[in-house]
Amino acid sequence: MVAVLTALPVWCAEASKPLTIESQGSFFVGGETKTSGELSGATNGPGAGQPGDITINQMYVQFQKPINGDRHRPVVMVHGCCLSSKTWETTPDGRMGWNEYFLRKGRSVYLADQVSRARSGFDATRINVVKLGKAPPSELPTIFMASHQTSWTLFRFGPTFNTAFPDEQFPVQAADEMYKQMIPDINGILPSPNPTLKNMAALGVQLHGAVLIGHSESGFFPEQAALVDPTGVKGIVSIEMPCGTTLKPEELSTLAKIPILIMFGDHLDDVPGPFAKMWPTNLDTCNTFVKQITDAGGDAKMMYLPRMGIKGNSHMLMQDKNNVQLADLILGWIDEHVEGKKGAHHRESTARARTESQNEVAR
Repeated sequence: MVAVLTALPVWCAEASKPLTIESQGSFFVGGETKTSGELSGATNGPGAGQPGDITINQMYVQFQKPINGDRHRPVVMVHGCCLSSKTWETTPDGRMGWNEYFLRKGRSVYLADQVSRARSGFDATRINVVKLGKAPPSELPTIFMASHQTSWTLFRFGPTFNTAFPDEQFPVQAADEMYKQMIPDINGILPSPNPTLKNMAALGVQLHGAVLIGHSESGFFPEQAALVDPTGVKGIVSIEMPCGTTLKPEELSTLAKIPILIMFGDHLDDVPGPFAKMWPTNLDTCNTFVKQITDAGGDAKMMYLPRMGIKGNSHMLMQDKNNVQLADLILGWIDEHVEGKKGAHHRESTARARTESQNEVAR
């Protein structure tokens, strides 16, 4: 509770200030033309039986740039499974999300919808060919939807559905608003490798160097994007996902040239049922990955929040009640490890995190 109360004045102070930006907009990255003879699953009507060209595998990006945003590296935020870039916007209980907070802290923010998700769209050809009887039902892609019950326990809001952990940081009273963000995950329709990886790498190049932030399903995407093309990847923040531990020496060497931060929340051992071992295993793989990068001469850091005295964070930590405190930790890390400076923000956020951690330990 102390960490939440100490974080509230920061959020309230920032939210009360007018938001002034230099520019905003949206665009697509990537995409390729494909000729499809199955533009519709119907036998008559628009597109039925009429081959034509469509664009597929594009990635939608919306952005906002603050005044004097060129003083910092831009930040790219990519969402996880069954979600869209709404993840980073206003929290379910109406507080400032990371996109606005990072913007207010002088960072240009780019929110991307994964290929096949939300405004990026998807290629429906594989579904239509089955509907038309040109392929067997076994050719249908897997489409995954997360239920309220699965989301509650998997995202570590509490041990059982509608029962929260005593120190839970997620605003569980607004869980219904969180559920509205959930959309079908249709990544099963994508080719391999996932086009989002190439598009993230291309976006980094287009921005002349950016910090890539991935969460959950996309948590290791920044590393994978850097292996496609490291040119525009100047920093990596990976949040709560399994890490690759079987990378080749040359791949580790590539990633060792990029500062990497990994963050995990709390209650990893407290998830019941089929996901009981998932979070501890993910943490273990990422600890191994951090060591591999460090041994390769790189700059990799693990922020396991409970060990820092920050308790109760869920899987959706960018929406948790102390999300500003966690954002400050990331911004401070970027200042020091990516931009090579320990400015006022770094000192301020470090001091605040230290105070809140001490309060949590005392509690």
